[in-house]
Amino acid sequence: MKKILLGLLLAGSVFKVEAQSNPGTLFNRDWEFVKDIDTAISKETLASHKATAVKWEKVSLPHTPQIESVIKVKEQWQGTCYYRKYFTVPVTDKGKYIAIQFEGAMNDADVYLNGVHLAKHIGGYLPFYIDLYNGLKYGQENVLLVKLVNVDNAHIPPGKPIKDLDFNFYGGIYRNAWLIIKNWTHISNAVAANHEAGGGVMVHYEDVTTASAKVVVKTEVLNEKSRSNYLVNLNLIGKDGKIVSSSKSDLRRLSENGLTSFEQSMLVDKPALWSPMHPNLYILKVQVVVNGKVVDEQEQKIGIKTFRFEPGAFYLNGEKLNIVGTNRHQEYPYIGYALSDNSQYRDAWKIKEAGFNFVRCSHYPPSPAFLDACDELGILVMDAIPGWQFFGDEVFQENSYQDIRDMIHRDRNHASIVLWEASLNESRMSKPYMDKAHKIVHAELPFKDVFSTGWIDYAYDVSNPARQHAKAPEYWKKYGKQKPLLLAEYGDWEYYAQNAGFNQKAYEGLKKEERNSRQLRTDGEGRMLQQAYNFQESHNDDLNGPNFGDANWVMFDYKRGYASDIESSGIMDIYRLPKFAFYFYQSQYGPKPDDKGFGKPMVFIANYWNDPATKSVKVYSNCDEVELFLNGKSLGKQHPDKDAYSNNLPHPPFTFAISQFEKGKLEAVGYVAGVKVAGMVRMTPEKADHVILTIDNNGKNIGEVGDVILAYASVVDKNGTVIPDATNEIKLTSKGDMSIISDSVKKCEAGVATFLLKRVAKKGSIYVMPSSEIPEHLNAEGYGVQTVQ
Repeated sequence: MKKILLGLLLAGSVFKVEAQSNPGTLFNRDWEFVKDIDTAISKETLASHKATAVKWEKVSLPHTPQIESVIKVKEQWQGTCYYRKYFTVPVTDKGKYIAIQFEGAMNDADVYLNGVHLAKHIGGYLPFYIDLYNGLKYGQENVLLVKLVNVDNAHIPPGKPIKDLDFNFYGGIYRNAWLIIKNWTHISNAVAANHEAGGGVMVHYEDVTTASAKVVVKTEVLNEKSRSNYLVNLNLIGKDGKIVSSSKSDLRRLSENGLTSFEQSMLVDKPALWSPMHPNLYILKVQVVVNGKVVDEQEQKIGIKTFRFEPGAFYLNGEKLNIVGTNRHQEYPYIGYALSDNSQYRDAWKIKEAGFNFVRCSHYPPSPAFLDACDELGILVMDAIPGWQFFGDEVFQENSYQDIRDMIHRDRNHASIVLWEASLNESRMSKPYMDKAHKIVHAELPFKDVFSTGWIDYAYDVSNPARQHAKAPEYWKKYGKQKPLLLAEYGDWEYYAQNAGFNQKAYEGLKKEERNSRQLRTDGEGRMLQQAYNFQESHNDDLNGPNFGDANWVMFDYKRGYASDIESSGIMDIYRLPKFAFYFYQSQYGPKPDDKGFGKPMVFIANYWNDPATKSVKVYSNCDEVELFLNGKSLGKQHPDKDAYSNNLPHPPFTFAISQFEKGKLEAVGYVAGVKVAGMVRMTPEKADHVILTIDNNGKNIGEVGDVILAYASVVDKNGTVIPDATNEIKLTSKGDMSIISDSVKKCEAGVATFLLKRVAKKGSIYVMPSSEIPEHLNAEGYGVQTVQ
């Protein structure tokens, strides 16, 4: 048997973490981890090298306490775990301000330094910041110990027990940790600030037009020890690296342990405004200067824009824009929430590639890296606090209010965010709670372009019910005249619960599992088409208004706490592989590409071309016309469909009647203004011949140590066509510096076996080897090898 070269596997540059405002130095390496040990063991013992009875595992962050099965075979792990790290701070840093920031640790955290309790933090979705300098030993070994209790807790949002929750919240220190070493006079930490509209750097925009804009920057400086004079310099840098505007504050002098706020403005001529089509970003450089010397500096990317919501409309930079969006759960196969920053970026890339200009962060604040990617790629964002179908007592509510404050302090400068969901999703909130939540948003962001949103039509600026909440279209049309309305979920529950779907007669004979939108890729062509049709039908009706946009449920399949199966209404599966519905949405964007290249002319044949009973072929395209060819013979050139279930779409699908099935080559060609601009070929699958390995490097090749990436082993015929019903077992073997997080032997789903890889060092190799279950025609020795560069 021939040896098959798998193609470039893990090539390209090593990508560094590029957060908008990195608070310090990454502190992710060389941690130790243990779980499910006797919680009576003293923290002093756990912090000691002498704790030989405890077997610590060496790990790096982000980290999950337990690798979970994708197909749920038992309940998600809950319990107590510990992380510890030994580190040394040079004597030369004595006398400096030193702290640590955790971006996310689930769910109830206690932090100890050298056996002494430093801080407690509750809530797993937002960062916390701890001063270290008082207990540090300089030039000697220190030990940081983090105890995490990840169990049901009705006081910590989302509050609802896992067994009843619609998503899993996993555990561990699952986002980055940062060590911060600064001068005593420095820019304060935004999340650590406990006062309204305070902490760090806060940016807003005034008088924005295409001719000019005012960038207003509030900087809070913490002066712990010095009585020196100091000032703040601002520089705004364009994409060409040149300074487009700057500002220098007056000189200040402050007594010890005090805060000073500087408010400065910069005028920008002919600003490059931020939008989904043109996601223009500037770098804002903020410098604290003492006696002529820069003692602290912070850089972050910002986007200048102006926007407003009105009943029935959303305006961005003065132009009306219809929001076409999705919802996203951050869960990844096997590792839960412990995604690398590059994986966060790849998720955002897929959302934009699918044709969406908006994402709702359901139902909790996402990683900062995900928001960075939305800024860069041009995806509008609804940021959300943790909550789902649970409204707790006063302690719970106070913790929820703090979530609103922390979320805004962390995320307020992101160009992409236009809505703040200070609402507990599908929860029966009290009016006093909603009043206060709404007021917190506007107190923390006392500007013009600020909008709170919630699923109940009460206190919030914008209403965002799901389609099933609004029930009949007549109701939500009337409802949307009262205030701006976004349909925040649609396309799933209405069909699953059989209380929607307007073309009832045509599908009255379908079984419930055939008719709903919860379809796995393995369910076959017919059910993939049904799911896509459901999204088309409901999205088309949403475009009747008066909502200014909608967001489908959901982008990726995910696991739930209360059910043993995967929630499969995603337009991509949990492995980030597309279903037919992905291409329906992609066809609604373009055909004029945006600045990032998304929205190009496209055609997609939603058919495997392997069923002799085929009587029609659905083609999704953003072209004016599509011509279909079978084995070189034209089956006709058509305009898009015209019916009641596609009449509002910018690009309805194309449906071709097939008189007789014939094996071979099915080709679709798309035309814009009579010119061929796109094409796609489907080949009837033949006998399985070999395996092709591809890597999910959407937007980011494999990055530094700790990056995780999905690898797809596809069973294909001699022409490279994936066998859609192949269920072979494939074995993946890694050597060197890439480890396999998933099982090394996986069964194909719709012809593809998916593996999760993690980079553990700078160089490595990946081998694909067959398992004994693979038929003889696949049983070649070593299908391929590639070396990580």
